[in-house]
Amino acid sequence: MLPTLAGGTLFFPGLFALCSWALRRWRPEWTRTDRVMISTRLVSSVQAVLATGSGIVIIRSCNDVVTGRGSGGTLGTSLWAASSRQN
Repeated sequence: MLPTLAGGTLFFPGLFALCSWALRRWRPEWTRTDRVMISTRLVSSVQAVLATGSGIVIIRSCNDVVTGRGSGGTLGTSLWAASSRQN
């Protein structure tokens, strides 16, 4: 989990910086506000696509998304157990 966190910590700000730099070179007539807005939207779009992809992978790997647990899950940590305690 820690390498994934470190990778995301480097990837998304790096993508923002790369996009801002590229827009400064390709569109010098744009203001800094325009470049930041476009860069932010691009990074948000990439993050949304990656989150959607990971959600699809998770959904496809479970037979029953609501009660399905990973190999390390216990009854106490499942969504089913949490919802049955509320009733």
